[in-house]
Amino acid sequence: MTQQNDLLIRQKCEAMIEYGYIALRQFPKAERHVLSAEIRHTMLQVLRLIVICNKRYHKKTTLQDLDGELDLLRSQVRLAKSLGYLDFKKYEIWARLNDEIGRMVGGWIKAAAQPRGSD
Repeated sequence: MTQQNDLLIRQKCEAMIEYGYIALRQFPKAERHVLSAEIRHTMLQVLRLIVICNKRYHKKTTLQDLDGELDLLRSQVRLAKSLGYLDFKKYEIWARLNDEIGRMVGGWIKAAAQPRGSD
């Protein structure tokens, strides 16, 4: 993955986090320090792993961690919707942002799996 594409996935992740923080504001007070805090932690972990992947030469295990963390975030957002903390429109937008990042991560994993000589 080129440096420009790395920057793009980071920008997409930062935009998703900004949206996520706005959406989390509508959570009930009782959940702000539980599920909301867990979601914030997971979003920041996804960003952290993107930054780490961008700096590593051998990315395979970090990319797998990133893929798993993104899957956890998707589950947490789905759970928030099913518990009624997120309205459908906010869920739909957030899920679309997460799916876009997921597709980029998938492409990154495929690119990392190719032998170095085939670039």
